[in-house]
Amino acid sequence: MEALFAAIGRPIITFMKKMEAFGTYILFQLHLFPLALKRPWRIKQIFEQTEVVGVGTFGVIFLTALFLGLIEAVQLYQGFSKFGAEGFMGYTIFISISRELAPLLVGLMVTAQAISSMAAELGTMRVTEQIDAIETLAVDSKKYLLIPRIVATTIAVPLLVIAFDFISNFSAFLMAWLALDLNPVVYQDSIKQLLHFSDIGTGLIKGVFYGYLIGTIGSYVGYHTSGGAKGVGVSTTKAVVLSSVTIFIADLFISIIFLAMDW
Repeated sequence: MEALFAAIGRPIITFMKKMEAFGTYILFQLHLFPLALKRPWRIKQIFEQTEVVGVGTFGVIFLTALFLGLIEAVQLYQGFSKFGAEGFMGYTIFISISRELAPLLVGLMVTAQAISSMAAELGTMRVTEQIDAIETLAVDSKKYLLIPRIVATTIAVPLLVIAFDFISNFSAFLMAWLALDLNPVVYQDSIKQLLHFSDIGTGLIKGVFYGYLIGTIGSYVGYHTSGGAKGVGVSTTKAVVLSSVTIFIADLFISIIFLAMDW
């Protein structure tokens, strides 16, 4: 009987703990909102963190975008050529990348490289009591350490989405033209005739949301690290996993909203 009640109660307790952690995260973010509107603005720190996230992640973004465009062209050609619809490849590739793949992959790449580093850095500062030292100097550690990082990721991710769009679509165009022998004029005309601003705008909006979400998760997890060196490793892994899963969940809800708005 005890084993039965334990089997029933264990998942309930686990669920309640997760909901408590989620509630703590929400309250933490609500506390950060007024801090972001107060002086000092920490502009220098914001630019520094934007450089860390944007420039530091551009290399992996470039490679991912380059090969994604090549893969998209090859795979879609196999399907479209069976129906003689190669002329629509340009627009199909463009919207699949700009609306969905670019913000999704940029968010994941930034998470893998920048957010993991952010959580590890903040976690190390927490376990070595550097954050406590900042507080003893009458400096708000959240304002000084977290706000610039969250603002930086919110700015950097949509900028990286723009770069991803250009690189991947250009590589897909070159593959279709030079390797698959498609008419480059037809390829470009399909984009010009069918493209709408929302095809680009939705990807940028997703990039803003993803940047904010992964920035807040990385900051929150790193800031609340405990348990010494082992805790830093746990926090880094947790930040990457939570950020990646959150991106997919947010992508679903944002896509449903855009569908309802006919964007």
